[in-house]
Amino acid sequence: MTKSIRNIAIIAHVDHGKTTLVDAMLRQSGVFRENQEVVKRVMDSNDLERERGITILAKNTAVTYHDTKINIVDTPGHSDFGGEVERALRMVDGVLVLVDASEGPLPQTRYVLQKALAAKLPPIMVLNKIDRPDARPAAVLDEIYDLFIDLDATEDQLDFPVIYTNAKTGEAHRKIGDDSTNLQPLFEQIVASIPPPSGDPAATLQIQVTNLDYSDFLGRLAIARVFQGTLKRGSDVGIAKLNGTIQPTKITKLFTFRGLERDEAEEVTAGEIVAIAGVEGIQIGETITDLENPAPLEPLIIDEPTLAMVFTINTSPFAGREGQFVTSRDLRARLEKELLTNVSLRVEDTGATDSFRVLGRGELQLAILIETMRREGYELMVGKPEIVVRTEDGRRLEPRELLVIDCPENFIGIVMESLGTRRGEMKKMVNHHSGRVRMEFSIPSRGLIGLRGQLLTDTRGTALIHSLLEGWMDYGGDMAMRPTGALVADRAGVSVAYAIWGIQERGEMFIGPGIEVYEGMLVGENSREDDMNVNITKEKKQTNMRSSSADEAIRLIPPRDMTLEKAIEFIADDEFVEVTPKSIRLRKKVLDAKKRPKRWQEIRASVETSSQS
Repeated sequence: MTKSIRNIAIIAHVDHGKTTLVDAMLRQSGVFRENQEVVKRVMDSNDLERERGITILAKNTAVTYHDTKINIVDTPGHSDFGGEVERALRMVDGVLVLVDASEGPLPQTRYVLQKALAAKLPPIMVLNKIDRPDARPAAVLDEIYDLFIDLDATEDQLDFPVIYTNAKTGEAHRKIGDDSTNLQPLFEQIVASIPPPSGDPAATLQIQVTNLDYSDFLGRLAIARVFQGTLKRGSDVGIAKLNGTIQPTKITKLFTFRGLERDEAEEVTAGEIVAIAGVEGIQIGETITDLENPAPLEPLIIDEPTLAMVFTINTSPFAGREGQFVTSRDLRARLEKELLTNVSLRVEDTGATDSFRVLGRGELQLAILIETMRREGYELMVGKPEIVVRTEDGRRLEPRELLVIDCPENFIGIVMESLGTRRGEMKKMVNHHSGRVRMEFSIPSRGLIGLRGQLLTDTRGTALIHSLLEGWMDYGGDMAMRPTGALVADRAGVSVAYAIWGIQERGEMFIGPGIEVYEGMLVGENSREDDMNVNITKEKKQTNMRSSSADEAIRLIPPRDMTLEKAIEFIADDEFVEVTPKSIRLRKKVLDAKKRPKRWQEIRASVETSSQS
């Protein structure tokens, strides 16, 4: 007798507790030994995920509750990684929608719920963090009903069960205040509400690949859902490629999921989620089907990217000092490898052989890719992010975002002023009388580039900023550029405290003393709109003249720490971010000051080209 199966995805806004809930489910289902050491958020296996506390890649696990196997897919909560969520929903028969009992539904909740309702997946609503002092579960539940109605949910979808949880302590309640001390109500609800997978084990084989993994021993692993039929180890099958051809192959190994482990299997039947080894060259969205009687499934449809950045080889005077992979061939190979597992990314060739246009969902997605590459030993330079413009019926269209900002009441004015200059239109404002206000804006995607850093500065780090692609709008013409210029080093050398002391009155510094610089490298932000060439290597001249007073003490203001995201947000059109395994530097595209056009000339040229187009 085969165990009954349930396939679910956990979807939610970023930081609402998805991965913590999966932790508790794994612990309580007996996956770990009693004396086994387990880290927190065990599903966040990637270094970057652990550092940032966010999920970047969708991952599979499975737990057993009584005689039912529950396959769980943990998905990212950030809209930049929406491609991961879209694929995960194809593998499952129902969803757990997790909502913070204090914050309520946020833009990504709306996005993932919209996708789940469109796929007709039954939801179980989970209100998490009910132990928060500012939790307001009843009001949040009303907001969720409003959201369902707003998304045109059917009568059946509106009749969803609600579970109240505290994922940190591993408790679930059907009603707040009942005597439950574990997650049993949640497990029972999953078995009762989520339908078992449909599919006939005797039908023609149909397996769709939704994710890829790599094993040093087995090569590429395809993670897939068996929709119809039965797959046996060692059988000959056909891979229905995206271009319509059928490629014969032999299945060498099959694995099913159990906790964080993979168990070898001799055969798998319809409804199971499996990892398949021995299928070289397979891609996400392709179908494994019967060789004699192929029946390919519809390919996955992923939302289009909205942001583009130019990746190019490092041409600075310090190129090749720190990185292991520095050539355009290395860069091309790495980007092609990324395309295999990241379906929401696109790479286009540019006119030059050493630069590539990389298109993604947002700044964070591209910044994560760059950070991953630098940790792997790559050196590269990236340009300013730009939006992807499309043309329909002779009209130029640009992406529009729904932006939700949560900030203290006393910063409303400055937030609205900042968004006004970026063409943001306020749609809604809600005051929960907790001292904080939630505002919703409609804004062109271009307006978000560099916005996060500015708003966090304006609100002293108290603003919460969330955005979501809402649609496309007519291109609105030029938008205000960075209002300040840069302080640019005019010669190579080592920065000196005495020189910085003289320059720091002109603006904010990015580097401290003792840092090696080269001509054309950005060392600070000018307080005025022009760029200023500065000599940051100037030392104090020693003389044998006595002075009646002691030398002035040199007091330096601490420099601004430029992280990768801050650097990408800061740069203008004529600048690059130079990324190496140990350093992040900002530089001008043209290093020689004599050949470099002045900033006002660039602004005038960009205005002229936009008016002509």
